[in-house]
Amino acid sequence: MTIDALRGAAAAGTVLAYAALCGAIWWREQRRKAASQASARALAGNGKAPALVLFGTQTGQAEALAWQTAKGLHALGMPVRVLPLNALDADMLRSTPRALFVASTYGEGDAPDGASLFVEKIMAGIGALPSLRYAVLALGDRQYQNFCGFGRQLDEWLHANGAKREFARVEVDNADPAALAQWNSRLGLAGDEEGESATPFTPWRLSEREWLNPGSVGTSIHRLVLSPPSDVALLWQSGDLVQVEVPADPTRPREYSIASIPEDGAIELLVRQEMHPDGRLGLASGWLTDTLSPGAQVPLRIKPHPSFRLGDNAARPLLLIGNGTGLAGLRSHLRARAAAGNGDNWLLFGERNAAHDSLCHDEIAAWQSAGLLSRVDRVFSRDQPERAYVQHRLLQVADEVSAWIDRGAAVYVCGSLQGMASGVDAALRQIAGTDRFADMVANGRYRRDIY
Repeated sequence: MTIDALRGAAAAGTVLAYAALCGAIWWREQRRKAASQASARALAGNGKAPALVLFGTQTGQAEALAWQTAKGLHALGMPVRVLPLNALDADMLRSTPRALFVASTYGEGDAPDGASLFVEKIMAGIGALPSLRYAVLALGDRQYQNFCGFGRQLDEWLHANGAKREFARVEVDNADPAALAQWNSRLGLAGDEEGESATPFTPWRLSEREWLNPGSVGTSIHRLVLSPPSDVALLWQSGDLVQVEVPADPTRPREYSIASIPEDGAIELLVRQEMHPDGRLGLASGWLTDTLSPGAQVPLRIKPHPSFRLGDNAARPLLLIGNGTGLAGLRSHLRARAAAGNGDNWLLFGERNAAHDSLCHDEIAAWQSAGLLSRVDRVFSRDQPERAYVQHRLLQVADEVSAWIDRGAAVYVCGSLQGMASGVDAALRQIAGTDRFADMVANGRYRRDIY
């Protein structure tokens, strides 16, 4: 066989292998959807109108709690139906006699992405809801000023429109078990001992730490490599998170985007040092990037992040947008795509200066040379007199972005909420237009991991 023929056969084999992978992913997702639909039908029953258990989620916690609530009510003989807030329409809400809302808050009081369409289409003007009884479980984090901001806003909006509270809003700080037990008690449910709080932390080992941006005008960013204990299976997907238990503050785990895939054999993180005004390092970032010695143990647990996984988008073109340590979540997706041989990816990434902040430059360049990245746009905000950011670059290449959206691309955004994520969101809305943007959100083609 000639060399050309061998190359052709190899290429064909790669295509077939990738097609088989896509087929397997598609089949798995179809089975998951079918199982979810079957569960929903079983919970709804065939008698009286079911109560709605509605969730607005960003990282998946609100969805998990909604299903736990629904299954508990079903065990008591009550028909229920579980829906994301973005799938709810005004007529459905008006006609239901009872709705339980599990609502997370994102950033400083914002609605999560899983409730963005609900806010825009229903909360903007549904009118009176006099026949609705409801309760709200609001999820939040007290380190933010507007604790449970969206849950509070939702509760007040429902009450102002005439809906009747079954009981006062229950607010939960970082999955606090006592608050969740209060929710279950008011609904007459038994506690769920299989929730996230029951997942133990496992000691992983810091096997490598690399300073990625020496000389940067910004604070230091470090790549950490965490090796698992010998008896721990490597089970996560690109887009997932890790929770780290910090010795100085063990009751408040810190979350980081995983920058690697299981095939790498370790969890990699990109951690930026937090610097207080007095020069002290943040408890978590200082410990991970400075105090912790190589070989030391890091207690952690993996947290699935369904809203940022590839899922149905595994075979689509991907537009990956981020800044700073947000490269972590995008890097895991790029590694998954590289393993699958899918090069239909566009990375648009921002940092301060090209000379010091070109994070993972060699790896990205190698992917581009190998055809695993069809396009890379780097935006360095301080390399020109007028500041430039990724949202500006999006608008400059609006026609190309629109063309990617037209051919079915999914957009993944990872990085800072303030500035970058809000600016990118505004730019994408302008480029796509109201209807196309809403369609992307509704069909899971716009996903964010922002902080």
